Amino acid sequence: MTLRQKLSTRKYQQKIIIITFLLVPMLLLIIFTYLPFVDMVKFSFFKWNGTSPTMKFIGLKNYKDIFTKPEYLEMFKTSLYYLIGSFIQIAIALYFATVLNYKLRAKNFFKGVIFFPYLINGVAIGFAFMYFFREFGTLDTLLTSLGIAKSNLPLWLGNPKVVNYSLASVSVWRYLGQNMVMFSGAIASVSPDLYEAASIDGANRWQQFKYIIFPNIKIIISLNLILAVKGAISVFEIPKIMTDGANGSSTFVLKTLDTAFTVHKVGLASAMGVILLLIIMIITFVQKRFFEGKEA
Repeated sequence: MTLRQKLSTRKYQQKIIIITFLLVPMLLLIIFTYLPFVDMVKFSFFKWNGTSPTMKFIGLKNYKDIFTKPEYLEMFKTSLYYLIGSFIQIAIALYFATVLNYKLRAKNFFKGVIFFPYLINGVAIGFAFMYFFREFGTLDTLLTSLGIAKSNLPLWLGNPKVVNYSLASVSVWRYLGQNMVMFSGAIASVSPDLYEAASIDGANRWQQFKYIIFPNIKIIISLNLILAVKGAISVFEIPKIMTDGANGSSTFVLKTLDTAFTVHKVGLASAMGVILLLIIMIITFVQKRFFEGKEA
């Protein structure tokens, strides 16, 4: 069969169309993702300010500094606040998704109210809650109206012991609706026959959740956990707008950007980026293995 005859067949035409449509996105992915990643890994072994034509090879020193210097170790501690908040957020979202899955009045309205914060721009949320938590702001006004003395109220964004709780709570409020919608979609896909059979057998709401809903949405829960870990480590908008990383609220991403563009230590910032990627990959792998082990 000649080349012209091959090209005229439906099978080869389909292959050409598929390759043509995949070529552009694959090219963009290589140029804007994989090549920069290779450069980032290379820069992480050098001491470089980002503008100098020369780079000094220092091996693993950048990685050693990240895991030994207190100012960098503090970032991991800050991420724990958001990580714990993410788990609380997923638990609350799963509760709302389960409750709103049953026949309730105006359940679509409540779903919309819970999901609405996710539609708001992160910068707008940061500014709104910055005034909410400020001294003599909305929160202080509400608490004092309930009889709490002003002297007993902390500086929500100025006290290092409280600031990360305040910021993590904003993150929970913003992303709760996203998790709830994903859970609601997964729960809605469960066959109604299973609920009917469970009701006939006398199963209560908790038993229906434990033996019907939870096993059928494990994949979505696993996905949300992976996204929660990624989000907890890569938090940026909320602490940047509300505190700019002050009072012990600097996150891994904020510190990385500050290291690269303020201190001009591009090599060290590249090492931080590599570590961030490795942490996400390791946790994702562990979670995937955990859920696969449970299913087995």
